[in-house]
Amino acid sequence: MKTFRIGLIGLGGMAGAHIRWMVAEGRFEIVAVSDVNADALAKVGNQLGIASEKRYTDFERLIEDPDVDAVVSVTPNNVHADIVRACLQASKPFMAEKPFTRVFEEAIPLLELYVQKPVPAMFGFTYRYTPAFRYARELVREGRIGTVRSFSFQYLQSGGSALYDHSYSWRFNKDITGTGALGDLGSHMIDMARFLFGEFQEISAQLQTFIPERRDPATGKMVKIEVDDFASFQARMTGGIMGVFQTTRNAIGSGNQHEVSIYGDSGTIHASTLNPDQLIWIREEAPGQLVKATLDAPKHCKVTQYADFLALLEGAVPEGVPGFMDGYRNQEILDAIVRASETKAVIHF
Repeated sequence: MKTFRIGLIGLGGMAGAHIRWMVAEGRFEIVAVSDVNADALAKVGNQLGIASEKRYTDFERLIEDPDVDAVVSVTPNNVHADIVRACLQASKPFMAEKPFTRVFEEAIPLLELYVQKPVPAMFGFTYRYTPAFRYARELVREGRIGTVRSFSFQYLQSGGSALYDHSYSWRFNKDITGTGALGDLGSHMIDMARFLFGEFQEISAQLQTFIPERRDPATGKMVKIEVDDFASFQARMTGGIMGVFQTTRNAIGSGNQHEVSIYGDSGTIHASTLNPDQLIWIREEAPGQLVKATLDAPKHCKVTQYADFLALLEGAVPEGVPGFMDGYRNQEILDAIVRASETKAVIHF
């Protein structure tokens, strides 16, 4: 079986997780790395045994390297568009982190280029690979809770709360991220809603910044924050399914709490990252008698992100893989949420 030679762009914190996932899959070899930070480039290059000539400060040179079969990009949002563009121009398959781009305006020409020069592409909506969410999707599609009427999502973290006095970093810089909690965490909720229920038809939204200034550790000065700490939005989905979403990095006590409750005519499903291998199914067993069962996700729901990326590289298109159009559509919806919040209007698709 072929081992695919990977060029890894971006060597920050999340790169370590991607390296572990590639090693676990067993058919990837990282042959080149790229980062603008010389220390990170040296550290990870040494860790992986990468030859000095395969350590690039310019990601375009890595993408053009003929020894690289495919690219994995784990970078801040402001370079997502440039990296995707370079991969498309070089006809190089890639996996890129979410969100698709910093803002939707950057996404439009990428779609035009992709239509002209399509390549196998995948975006890092990792929660499609949470067994409980995959099992929930299966039960919904089988009609096990009847016609789905509504759902609620929340994605809560605590690191941005006032209690922890989080310093200013790139995630709070609008020029780099485009949005705050919305693009970082909300993009996952958007993708999961599409994965479970289909397309968005209309959206209303509210965004809020709770902490207006944060201290820059480099200068000691306070910096104005222009991205959201909190996002809430409502949506009408395919078939008239109604959804409520909230996300924030200011929820003390929540480590990485991404969860969904799905309400159908004959039952309810709850699934969460807090219990990624099980879900709760509530149904009526007899008239007036509700049963609440905890179900283990079956083995076939335990698919890994890199198993699907491997299948893409081998020419298959696994069902449910988060591909190029999923990334593009996600960015379009992020943009609609920002506009809905700014204009206090309902955005229709």
